[in-house]
Amino acid sequence: MTDELERLANGVLWPGFFGTEAPEWLRQELRDGLAGVVYFGQNVGEGLPALSAEILDANPNALIGIDEEGGSVTRLESATGSTVPGAAQLGLLDDLVASERTGAELARRVRAVGANVVLGPVADVNTDPRNPVIGVRAFGDDEALVSRHVVATIDGIQDSAVAACVKHFPGHGDTHLDSHHSLPEITLDVEEFERVHLEPFRAAVDAGVDAVMTAHIVVPAWGEQPATLNPRVLGKLRDWGYDGVIITDALDMAAIRETVGLGGGAALALAAGADLLCIGNPTNPGDAALVDQDERDFHAARDGIVAALRDGSLSRARVEEAAARVAALATKLRAAAELGHDDPDDYDAAEIVRRTVTISGDAPEAATALAVIDARRRSTLAVDSAGSYVANALAADGLRVRLDVASADLPEQDRVLDEVTAAPGTTVLLIDRPDTDAAQRSLVERAAVRDPGAVVVNVGLPTRSPLPLPTIEVAAASRLGAQMAREALLGRFAVKQRMNSAG
Repeated sequence: MTDELERLANGVLWPGFFGTEAPEWLRQELRDGLAGVVYFGQNVGEGLPALSAEILDANPNALIGIDEEGGSVTRLESATGSTVPGAAQLGLLDDLVASERTGAELARRVRAVGANVVLGPVADVNTDPRNPVIGVRAFGDDEALVSRHVVATIDGIQDSAVAACVKHFPGHGDTHLDSHHSLPEITLDVEEFERVHLEPFRAAVDAGVDAVMTAHIVVPAWGEQPATLNPRVLGKLRDWGYDGVIITDALDMAAIRETVGLGGGAALALAAGADLLCIGNPTNPGDAALVDQDERDFHAARDGIVAALRDGSLSRARVEEAAARVAALATKLRAAAELGHDDPDDYDAAEIVRRTVTISGDAPEAATALAVIDARRRSTLAVDSAGSYVANALAADGLRVRLDVASADLPEQDRVLDEVTAAPGTTVLLIDRPDTDAAQRSLVERAAVRDPGAVVVNVGLPTRSPLPLPTIEVAAASRLGAQMAREALLGRFAVKQRMNSAG
């Protein structure tokens, strides 16, 4: 039986869970006021609309969120790769109508499966090209460009009866560490940080964004605590007049779990000013995940809140305030859904991506077949885009070989190069970090010696230093991006020339 304090805590908790059906513990907590759920890849299947209906039956005001950014990050198409443009592609195109319509399309897809919160757009300004967790998820490295596309995307999402959640406040773009595994510290001058990295969030607040997600990063000038647990950082949003929902990034990430723990993090985040606590994806521990990891993580977070309420370190008024904001958003979305909405009727995702694809170097002759070496980095917990679908879409029925350049020695790399260059068709090197991964660049250089007719397809940030082979710039590790790169290499449309930049 859920007691009064547990029910209060339920109103600010947002767990993930295992499976494509709602487990009994989750249905019971939803009936006892649980704020909702976050979907991850393991929840997605043909029965997803029925799962959403089951969740809403247990709690009609449930918020159902999903990371659906387009480009390199998708949950709805996690098995096959996204067919929606990504932020970097939209930023390179710099067409605000395309960004707004993409936001509307994301909302349509999310709404079609019964969810009502898009965990996007990314409002980070990616000023560090080494960034392992943002990269092409950002619209770019210029705050004005990022700001205008964040606002356009928010408008597209929220005009479609779905909440947008900009992330990761106060800005995760100037780091070379991944907060899933560590606690990044921002060493940038604080005045520059405020001018550059806060600007898209100010624009989002001014545009009426429904939710803002925090980042597990430390800005030393604002204190030693990560932003998620730092009242000074979260207070900036309220100082701007923002009265929407502040959502934490996942509390099961190492930056929180391995420092203050799930329970401690939940209580501290609420005390700092967060309203809705994303507990995270119970599959993240991998083979170490217990069969009831989802329920354990949920109880750890709730127990931490209840303990803090009982010992007075967390005020009841603060939790009630947070729960009220969450409930207000749920009420707003429920009313908007009942009013109805217009779906985009002339949206052409392929045409948008086709307009963003460019080539550096001399255009190769049209290929008849492609033989692909997939030399991209491994997936991260945030971006599961190193799966085979990108290389499969690029190679189609041609040869495809996966090569982990981080672990394969040079003889093994040369063996793969020999195998692929001997295969029918044009040799293609699929990479994603040409400027920051010396092993990827070295592979391209050795391939250029073996096969001067080879080409590169780069699905990461566009190259700043030219490569010795023609390079198709895609700017997203997505199925749609790979399909457009393939069409370009087969000569099915003319690719625009891109001038390489040294900085």
